[in-house]
Amino acid sequence: MSAKRLILITNDDGYFSDGINALFKEFSKKDEVFMVAPDQEQSASSHSLTLHRPLRMRPLDTRRFVVDGTPTDCVMLAMHVLFKKRKPDLIVSGINHGGNMGDDVTYSGTVAAAIEGAILKVPALAISMVDYEVAMPMSRAAKFVVKFSNKLDDFDLPPNVFLNINFPPDNGKAYRDYEFTKQGIRHYRDIVINKTDPRGRPYYWVAGKPKWKASKGSDFSATQNRKVSVTPVKLDFTDRETLERLKDFSESKPLSKRTKK
Repeated sequence: MSAKRLILITNDDGYFSDGINALFKEFSKKDEVFMVAPDQEQSASSHSLTLHRPLRMRPLDTRRFVVDGTPTDCVMLAMHVLFKKRKPDLIVSGINHGGNMGDDVTYSGTVAAAIEGAILKVPALAISMVDYEVAMPMSRAAKFVVKFSNKLDDFDLPPNVFLNINFPPDNGKAYRDYEFTKQGIRHYRDIVINKTDPRGRPYYWVAGKPKWKASKGSDFSATQNRKVSVTPVKLDFTDRETLERLKDFSESKPLSKRTKK
């Protein structure tokens, strides 16, 4: 692409995170970039909108804005306030400090921002780094994202599909190998921890260690093999196979008139 693109960057770790600032820096070298991000961490906020109170968006400068809401709120405000005259060419959410693979996509605020992009018919990428550790470099992942984003037109993705990208941990070398993958399967153990505070009242931590099911061609397998995982995700959750099977049970008669066998 030779033309300058208009790009929106957001995340769920907050505007101060290393991941989003690495993306902003790299995309700004050739594109027109705006960052609209939460004012604090919004991990596991999923695709939630703030409806019970007003939202505030304050500028850090002419291209970076902070919102006291969720990643979805950030995309909504950006689209209706900053991009009223022209839609962005791309929405990039991340780089999340931790992976978003398998079942995690249903909880992830990072993925939710990309979902909102797909709903608004804007190409979108959700970006995460697996097994992130504090101060791990994000610049090499950001460089890969910029190069990869230039190939999106070649993929000819449907409007309701976005790409969920997961990087293996940075090992000091440039990212090159990537693989198109399916969502993996993950199970948690001891997901709710019950404790008692000094006043004798119970409280709970939602936690636990994930256990992944080995699955060839999955996002987890790719990152374990030091490859960048790229998973196409669509908004339509309908199980077509089950729908066709259930059509055989459709009746014009009320269900209450079924004859018991």
